[in-house]
This record gives sequence, C-alpha cells and structure tokens, in this order.
Amino acid sequence: MKTKLILELADVKTIAAAAEAEALKNSWAVSIAIVDDGGHLLWLQRLDGAAAISAHIAPAKAHTAALGRRESKVYEDIVNGGRASFLSAPEVKGLLEGGVPVMKDGQCLGAVGVSGVKSSEDAQIARAGIAALGL
Repeated sequence: MKTKLILELADVKTIAAAAEAEALKNSWAVSIAIVDDGGHLLWLQRLDGAAAISAHIAPAKAHTAALGRRESKVYEDIVNGGRASFLSAPEVKGLLEGGVPVMKDGQCLGAVGVSGVKSSEDAQIARAGIAALGL
C-alpha cells in the first residue's frame, strides 16, 4: 500500500495567495482555480474586473492539468498541431495554456488553472502560486 500526498486547505490558501499576488502585481484581472488530483474544485476566486467566462475556463484548465498530470498547454499544442480528433477525448475540457499540475516526488497533488489574460500570463500566475509551496 502506498502513501498518497494531498493538498490541504493551508496549501490551497498558500497557492491562492501567491497566485493572486502575482496577478495583482501585474494588474491582471483573472480567475484562479485550484483542484485536487481528481480534478475536483477546491478553490475558485474571480478577481475584480475578470470576465465572467474566466470563472468557467480556469477550473476547466485546472481539471485538465490534474487529470493529465501535465500542463494544459500540451493539449493545446496537440490540437494546434493538427490532431483535431483529440477534442473528443473524454473529460478533457480546458485545452488552453494556463493549467499547471502541482507535482511532488512524481505524484500529482492537484492543479492550478488561471484564465483572464494571455495564456502564457495565465500559466505564469499558476506557476507563481505553486512555487509558494516550495516543492
């Protein structure tokens, strides 16, 4: 039997605070979502001025990153590379850059998804949140 690492509420709050700080530092209005390793929503915040749709896109990006155990940009690149059939993959909804898995010792603990600015900036915010854990 293996021991499974999980994100605790304190971890989620740490990620959220650091991601929010990165967004505010750059004056980016975004939504930030954090999910567990099964893609279940643990945290969602929509910063002032963020588009309503971003509150749907951020959790989808996080969900995809958690289930796939890789950044959601990988899937965006697959589709942009011409493999449109990948759009039919089950449970994969956030096929845009901005979803980043939280990994420790080869295990996925969950993921952070951000939406509201350029996709590369969304990913920057997600990575800043994860970096606050010091993994």
